[in-house]
Amino acid sequence: MRLQGKVAIITGGANGIGLAACQRFAEEGASVMMADFDETAGTEQVAACKEKGYDVTFCQVNVVDRDSVARLVEETIARFGKIDVLINNAGITNDATLLKMDPADFQRVLDVNLTGVFNCTQAVVPKMIEAGAGKIINTSSVSGVYGNFGQTNYAATKAAVIGMTKTWAKEFGRKGINVNAVAPGFTATAMVKKMPEKVIDQMASAVSLQRLGKPEDIANAYLFLASNESDYVHGHVLHVDGGIMM
Repeated sequence: MRLQGKVAIITGGANGIGLAACQRFAEEGASVMMADFDETAGTEQVAACKEKGYDVTFCQVNVVDRDSVARLVEETIARFGKIDVLINNAGITNDATLLKMDPADFQRVLDVNLTGVFNCTQAVVPKMIEAGAGKIINTSSVSGVYGNFGQTNYAATKAAVIGMTKTWAKEFGRKGINVNAVAPGFTATAMVKKMPEKVIDQMASAVSLQRLGKPEDIANAYLFLASNESDYVHGHVLHVDGGIMM
């Protein structure tokens, strides 16, 4: 049990990669606070987790709203007594080429993908400093490293997440807190599966391993960075992309 006795907050935890992470962490003995804006999905998924004997609790949260984030932290401390791991997984897309992008769509993605990460981390870090230890894992993307057609807003946020990760690593390493990021490639979430089969095949063919990633692939990377096995990994961006860019 690689996370026995650990308490983790996972944002965007009711669907896709976040849900896979909640399940994987619980399998490894963690107590998990599944945080998501989608209350219906969160309630359903927590019920399914509890049927398996997992220690998972749901908290409805809007990562853009600082009061909502503060309640998330308060509820986690009240329920579990501490916070060992924060996975900043929540994120959205609203794609368009630059000349067609609505400024409101640009801002909306920045609010969730960037300001949301700032809000959650700023709220959780004082608890980790008090404990003298913690693991913060931010979700970037290969789009944030290499850019991607039609993703000005998304790529900008994911590049900024890398910058924040490295900055926070410099600030909090001396406090006993590891800060790292994961950069997923094309991953077969529900959103991707709705795309035309031809497009999915094209995406898979661009990957060296000739397949899309599974949410579990990303969850396993989160698990490594959350576990004691990564205690000397710090300020790193772990690419989990099947070799799409080499």
